[in-house]
Amino acid sequence: MKILRVFPRRTNATPDDDLVRIGFPDLFPPECDEIHVSVTFTYDLEKAERMADAWRYIAPVKVGGPALGDIGGDFVPGLYLKVGHVITSRGCPNRCWFCMAAKREGNIRELPIRDGWKIYDNNLLACSKQHIREVFSMLSRQPMRAIFSGGLEAARMEPWIVNGLALLKPQSLYFAYDTPSDKKPLALAISMMRETGYNWGHRLLVYVLIGYPGDTFVDAEKRLQFVLSLGVLPYAMLYRDSIGKTICEWRRFQREWCRPTIVGSKLKMMNESIPVIP
Repeated sequence: MKILRVFPRRTNATPDDDLVRIGFPDLFPPECDEIHVSVTFTYDLEKAERMADAWRYIAPVKVGGPALGDIGGDFVPGLYLKVGHVITSRGCPNRCWFCMAAKREGNIRELPIRDGWKIYDNNLLACSKQHIREVFSMLSRQPMRAIFSGGLEAARMEPWIVNGLALLKPQSLYFAYDTPSDKKPLALAISMMRETGYNWGHRLLVYVLIGYPGDTFVDAEKRLQFVLSLGVLPYAMLYRDSIGKTICEWRRFQREWCRPTIVGSKLKMMNESIPVIP
């Protein structure tokens, strides 16, 4: 069956084969048996409904994706994510108030492991030791070095995981600093990574949630500065509500903390301000 996949917007993870379209039908839609409108973000739902109505004249349409609460089945490489991007587990045992992973997909579920190098699991380290080892083994065979885009939970880091990551020499590895309880485990995890002796450079990064209800610019900057003090680049993740609404002042603040060149210069300035003890 030829399935045309349609997305409301293009991201770095969107497939790029001939049976992919963005938005509404063009003048020469490809022949297909079925059309899947895939929606990741809840704030794209209204547009997705209009897209589905427009595409129904071409072939039967199904609308699905995380935004509609789909729990997700086994991962099919290249279908809804670009080739090389992979999911090896779904769900999460944590129930963070700002995250839909557990609400949508339930507790952690290990999936059959497919080849890829960019990991999008919600919480890979919540999986069994055997599964994590098998994922690391899969990553060691890939033509590209691993990227842990989904983020790793610092509180679950153990020496054998740290050593496995050091052997993989990933392109980039993200932790998260979302709540005050993340602060101490994050510092410990970064320290463990440093002790491997591998020069991580700017491969270590930290997602820092900002702009959520009750947050302030002062508090957000303290969290971001704390990450810098660990010698790691923070990446500000701006909180969005269910309709995708954000506040203009927070968007301006985020821009100062999500561009690698700007944040890298902040880290350099911090390092240069630390006195060298002979």
